[in-house]
Amino acid sequence: MELLIETLVGGLLAGIMYSLVALGFVLIYKASGVFNFAQGAMVLFAALTFVCLVERGFSFALAFGASLLAMCVVAVAIERFVLRHLVNRSPVTLFMATLGVSYVLEGVAQAIWGADVHGLELGIDDIPVPVLGMRLSRFDLFASLIAGLLVTVLSLAATKTRIGLSLRAVADDPLAALSVGVRLPAIWRTVWSLAGLVGLIAGLLWGARSGVQFSLTLVVLKAMPVLIIGGFDSIGGAIMGGLIVGAAEKLAEAELGPIIGGGIENWFPYLLAVGFLMLRPSGLFGDRAIERV
Repeated sequence: MELLIETLVGGLLAGIMYSLVALGFVLIYKASGVFNFAQGAMVLFAALTFVCLVERGFSFALAFGASLLAMCVVAVAIERFVLRHLVNRSPVTLFMATLGVSYVLEGVAQAIWGADVHGLELGIDDIPVPVLGMRLSRFDLFASLIAGLLVTVLSLAATKTRIGLSLRAVADDPLAALSVGVRLPAIWRTVWSLAGLVGLIAGLLWGARSGVQFSLTLVVLKAMPVLIIGGFDSIGGAIMGGLIVGAAEKLAEAELGPIIGGGIENWFPYLLAVGFLMLRPSGLFGDRAIERV
């Protein structure tokens, strides 16, 4: 029983890493109603910019600030050259646009920083520490703290500020939001900048764990079950979905692995996501679409 509880808690903490990536998707979806396939490339671009600046002698704070500024520039460029020309287009069109942005960002990152793998040290060792009789990862505990702060700040911003209300209006109907004075370009720049900040933090944590390399873009696939389970338009749902995915994959590996073989944690979250698509397509916390006919 103690091992089972330790496995469960460890899975919950590991799920936070998935949630950090999913947060960026949720922000973009709430603003444009489209799945942002470029979020994985944004995670890579931000992490690669940071680690390369650190390797060139920049301090942590200066490299972080410069990387965040770079992500804001990326956000302004995406709004100016892509989104501005696709107002009120279909979700499929916007999705294809983000797919193109993803490949452009990868190409720009490779052109500027190269394609080498970089190690990243944040000063937080991934070693077990005793907590309430359990041995948990110090790195996962740190990631959980960061994710909790991000969720609190973003949730307050989405519900208590004018920008948050404008964001919801734009997601519901861009043309109607424009008609009541919402500045759509400014909202999109703000949201993509926030997604860049989330991508930078997620990139640092993922890069510290597995190295800063181009395979970081594949974290988009890890976030898919999280979004389906938690809901594409819920910030809290991104965290809850990550917790469910992390706990489910670890428990499945521990309990079912000895019976049907290893590697279950790689595909079990997708099996769980398929079940949610059949039973609750909007996810646990997503808003159900209501259409008048």
